Amino acid sequence: MFTGIIEETGTIKSIRSGGSSGRITISASRILEDMQVGDSINTNGVCLTVTEFSAAAFTVDVMPETMHRSAFRELRTGSRVNLERAIRLSDRLGGHLVSGHVDGTGKIIRTWSDENAVWFRIEADATVLKYLIEKGSVAIDGISLTLVNPSKSSFDVSVIPHTLGETTMSARKVGDLVNIECDMVGKYIEKFMGKKDGNISMNFLAENGFV
Repeated sequence: MFTGIIEETGTIKSIRSGGSSGRITISASRILEDMQVGDSINTNGVCLTVTEFSAAAFTVDVMPETMHRSAFRELRTGSRVNLERAIRLSDRLGGHLVSGHVDGTGKIIRTWSDENAVWFRIEADATVLKYLIEKGSVAIDGISLTLVNPSKSSFDVSVIPHTLGETTMSARKVGDLVNIECDMVGKYIEKFMGKKDGNISMNFLAENGFV
């Protein structure tokens, strides 16, 4: 489990393709301090398991399902990625609960400045957008952000200078694919209530004793 507060950015040193899967080595520094084989590292929003590491880098295996679901297929040697270690129970939860299991990808379709912040408009499928609410939490490439203006085709996030400086968002541009993980609370509620279509109306709530 993660918080979406990025600890550092790493750089892809090598990508070894195995058909639909991959083996990726990433250079880093801070997250290597107490690393062990088997550790979970949130890498651009995807929870990956450390299989090898050295004093300057670590290696992870990426299964075909992850390559299919995420924007990892666009990574190249030299690409920067956001990195976060799994939280300890004693840590402050500065962002929101992030599992590292992406729900899909989105495409940046517009960026603009607003004084000290930069806005990103992200286009996504309805299967992702149905879980997004005004001022709710969303993880973009593993970064915990607050979203606004959710519509039938897109949503907006505003990124402050600190986050721009500490993550890969500073290099993001129109046309880039990003990994999206929705807040898991909404998905659990939908599952428990048996609503596969995600349409929870006032009538549905009344019928189930909520109003």
